[in-house]
Amino acid sequence: MKKIIIADNMHPSILTMLEESGFAHEYQPGITRAELLEKIGDFEGIIIRSKTVLDEEFLQKAGKLEFIARAGAGLDLIDIEAVEKRNIVLINAPEGNRDALGEHCIGMLLCLFNKINWADTEVRNGIWKREANRGVELMGKTVGLIGYGNMGRAFATRLSSFGVKVLAYDKYLDNYSDQFAKEATLAQIYQEADILSLHIPLTDESKEWLDIDFFQRFQKDIFLINSARGEIVKLKDLWEAMQTGKVLGACLDVLENEKLDKLSEEQKSLYAELFRQKNILFTPHVAGWTHESYVKINEVLVKKILNHYNVISQKY
Repeated sequence: MKKIIIADNMHPSILTMLEESGFAHEYQPGITRAELLEKIGDFEGIIIRSKTVLDEEFLQKAGKLEFIARAGAGLDLIDIEAVEKRNIVLINAPEGNRDALGEHCIGMLLCLFNKINWADTEVRNGIWKREANRGVELMGKTVGLIGYGNMGRAFATRLSSFGVKVLAYDKYLDNYSDQFAKEATLAQIYQEADILSLHIPLTDESKEWLDIDFFQRFQKDIFLINSARGEIVKLKDLWEAMQTGKVLGACLDVLENEKLDKLSEEQKSLYAELFRQKNILFTPHVAGWTHESYVKINEVLVKKILNHYNVISQKY
């Protein structure tokens, strides 16, 4: 019987799913790194979320490890090259939270365009300003997507109801136009986009990709949505682009430093300025984090683990 250690908080349904699928498991969401390094040699599989770093040091201790399952989409905390060198199978579950993320991006964009969050606050405080809260319509806009995997497609699917044109750029895909988005070059997105939405992983190539030079390439003044990874966008440069009007507003579910109690002095000053702006909407990295996706992710992971071992399941 294969043994799996679960090193992060998961919806409890994962335990039942693993048991029904014939796996032994140890649920250790509070395990420290030192404890994990001590124990990992006994397990064929590990399930993690976003707190556990799987690097060379870890893999050297994981002599029996056959698979790593990431409950979510991002793999930036995993040394992929070291994993592949050891022929360890890497599993993630973007199918589990893509619907949640697509809906969240729609919600943030509509909220930003219609000033819903600020209008709500004003009304609650006895302020009734109709003209100041006049909104902007999505219809007729061009949305540029960078990344057209599970997350980009989920957002594009939901945008199809709003009468927008969707252009998608993905350097890793070919011939991916569909009824929801048209395959495009970056140059086309720079030329036509009114709204830019990011759906790419954090890599050495994408880290701090969106700097002031990037924003200045756009022909139009744009709105930005980032539900991918905060480190892709240089916040200081985003703020500069917003001050010049090149970026008209932003929906940010992720930030370059999400540990708000551990900001540098420079970050504290920058964040304080950003938090004062009415044309920026923030959420705390929850775009793919719904009650439903919490369970769906488990179902996707268990199905992929079973597929790895050539076990067919009708349930997941």
